[in-house]
Amino acid sequence: MGRSSRYRVLVVAPTPFFADRGCHVRIYEEIRALQALGHEVEVCTYHLGDERPGIKTHRTLRIPWYKKLAAGPSWHKLYLDLFLLAKTWRVGRRFRPDLIHGHLHEGAAISWLVGRLLGVPVVGDFQGSLAGEMQAHRFIPARGWVRRFVAHNEGWIDRLPDVAVASCSDVAEELRGFGVSEAIVALDGVDTETFRPGLDGGELRGLVPPGRRAVVYLGILSPYQGVDHLLEAVPLVLDRVPEAYFLLMGYPDEERYRQKARDLGLEGHVAFPGRVDYDRAAHYLSLGEVAVGPKLSETESNGKLYNYMACALPTVAYDTPPSREILGDLGVYAPAGDVQALAEAIAGLLQDPEGARALGQRLRRRVIECFSWENTARQLLKAYARAGAGGKGRGR
Repeated sequence: MGRSSRYRVLVVAPTPFFADRGCHVRIYEEIRALQALGHEVEVCTYHLGDERPGIKTHRTLRIPWYKKLAAGPSWHKLYLDLFLLAKTWRVGRRFRPDLIHGHLHEGAAISWLVGRLLGVPVVGDFQGSLAGEMQAHRFIPARGWVRRFVAHNEGWIDRLPDVAVASCSDVAEELRGFGVSEAIVALDGVDTETFRPGLDGGELRGLVPPGRRAVVYLGILSPYQGVDHLLEAVPLVLDRVPEAYFLLMGYPDEERYRQKARDLGLEGHVAFPGRVDYDRAAHYLSLGEVAVGPKLSETESNGKLYNYMACALPTVAYDTPPSREILGDLGVYAPAGDVQALAEAIAGLLQDPEGARALGQRLRRRVIECFSWENTARQLLKAYARAGAGGKGRGR
């Protein structure tokens, strides 16, 4: 692809975009990075979600009874995706894109069908396993014919796009295992001008009681994110560092986790501020001395880690391939599922504040050098070229 090529890209997002969570951040920041490089992008998505400035968004028919913003499967998506298919077809006929960029498995399938009707190539953008996600949310069993059926259909969808893009190397390996010949890794990134250390938390400082030292988590509140393990680790950390205080930020199920914290006797030691506006996320993270990202998935990327790194926060994570790919040798790891080791890792950083600060600075240097959204966009452009998309620089 020549430098002068400019694409018209139709993005399909089968999700309530935008709702301040990791999947949506990837979609949003990819679009912004493509726009910054001179490409024209429009988005088709569900009827609900926040508008983002500068992004032309087309929404499906409003369904008043469907209000779910959180991650995870739903039977309602069967008809929501049919509405999204119809919307994508209508927008595609008018917009006349050079290619269609479908996110997640449902988006890849919708994009493939519309792409064939319009005669344009399709790129699928995968952030994890469909069967794995449904299993993690306890929507399907871990074994049996239902799991095999979903996995079979996942593999079929994986092979539909002309080129597949993976959010981490383990997703790419899984795609290749399903017979995908073209799988390009486009890691997530972070805006290091927005996410940076030293921000003034302002009124947010009131979230942390005087004399306490905050450990921060910002992401989906869910068992597969390791939040239950993190709560179970809190009393073990307090045994060693009594002044520790935990800010578990995000949604959904805040009330369920508040009750779990009460059941564990953690009142006064844990706070759940709820959903955090993405534009304010860096200010919330600035309250912390240590960050935690104990996601359990062995294949899905762990996007919150990039933001922690950019804010120069020493970071504890479960030792999974995606976390290793992001943090490298600078992460403080616990074996996946080991609550005792998770607590020891957090306490160890709190007990060595000077070493923790130095580690945080090294993490920031790593994220600046290795992980930018422009790098992500460059990988996407490589995928577009391999898919056979023809931009304006190619004589259209």
